[in-house]
Amino acid sequence: MKSTFLNSYGQTLLLLLGVGIGALCGALLGPSASVVKPVGELFLNLMFVLVVPVVFFSVASSMFRMTRDRKVGSVLGWSVVVFLVMSVVAGVLTWLVCEFWNPLGQFATRIPPERTGVGGLVIGGNSVAKTVVNMFTVDEFSKLLSHTKLLPLIVFSGFFGIATALAGEKGEPVAKLLHSGMSVVMEVMRILMYAAPICLGCYFADLTGKIGGQIVGGYLNTLLIFLAVTVVVFFAVNTAYMAILGGKEAVKIYWKHIPGPALMAVSSCSSAATIPMSIQASKKMGIAETVAESVIPIGINIHKDGSVIAGVLRIVFTVAFFGLSGYGCFEIVGIAILTSLVVGAIPVGGMAAEILACSFLGIEPGFAATLLVISTLVDIPATLLNTSDNVVAAAWVDRLCGRKAEEKQV
Repeated sequence: MKSTFLNSYGQTLLLLLGVGIGALCGALLGPSASVVKPVGELFLNLMFVLVVPVVFFSVASSMFRMTRDRKVGSVLGWSVVVFLVMSVVAGVLTWLVCEFWNPLGQFATRIPPERTGVGGLVIGGNSVAKTVVNMFTVDEFSKLLSHTKLLPLIVFSGFFGIATALAGEKGEPVAKLLHSGMSVVMEVMRILMYAAPICLGCYFADLTGKIGGQIVGGYLNTLLIFLAVTVVVFFAVNTAYMAILGGKEAVKIYWKHIPGPALMAVSSCSSAATIPMSIQASKKMGIAETVAESVIPIGINIHKDGSVIAGVLRIVFTVAFFGLSGYGCFEIVGIAILTSLVVGAIPVGGMAAEILACSFLGIEPGFAATLLVISTLVDIPATLLNTSDNVVAAAWVDRLCGRKAEEKQV
């Protein structure tokens, strides 16, 4: 039992401990704590290098699987619709809460943002159309290898995965490369994360030494907001989804079978680890086997409502931290949904979403380390929502494909 607990939460606890010690040292030492900043920068540079292959292999392999399985096209089509609607609902709900409860309150940093020139709707006098072109594409392949160009990389990776599937038998070697490449880069990510507690502790010693300890209150508010939204989504929103789908019977069936996957999500802190139990629970709810075995695995990769909520909080936190303007509900929720696509289905999940968020907002990518603390704090409840919401999504896709889940209860 002890080893299981450490395997699930050891990395998260060590990361929080390292950041806490670093923040405390920074508060006590003040600006002189910047002497350890290079250690944090070393870790960040390694993560910036790794995030490009992580995004490429993750998006390309996901699009390959979706295109390859076109024989269940109606399932995939309805899955995308359901995933998007549920993500928008979760994102908008979080944004509304933040409108009344900003995680940073009246806090404003004394450090001006280092802009990378890729955020916002109008940059350097360009029109909106030109800015959109620059956001989604680049004019040279080599530019895709920059961590500041992640959105064009996502677009390219998506087309690459689709083309690999359309190539059929000739594309099989490339498909195997995508699968094995994803496994390799995630292992590299795991290795780097072992150094995260010390390296990010040094980063936060420097940050806290510059701005003081006010940021700690922002983290606490962010966690409380996430927990509040989690309670609403997990209990109220998901119940409402099932009630609309099939009334009291559907609600009863859902709450009879969701505790298993939910407990697995909390205990493992990994969405991927919940796939078998989520599929089993979906089948017991009466969901068609083909639907359950398609929607759940795909959802683990591209539908993460918990990560969307965390994304909204990351963006609101950043906007408030730097006093940015021009970001309303549409922009914040849209960016949060896009960043959720690159969150790894593993504990902590890496820094890809944080770096991508900085890229969208035009903030120096080094701020991703600050946002990683938010992701770490909310990792457990986020995994819970990522898991439970996919079961709800499977039930809806089952109905939209012409089946009645509530009539097939086991």
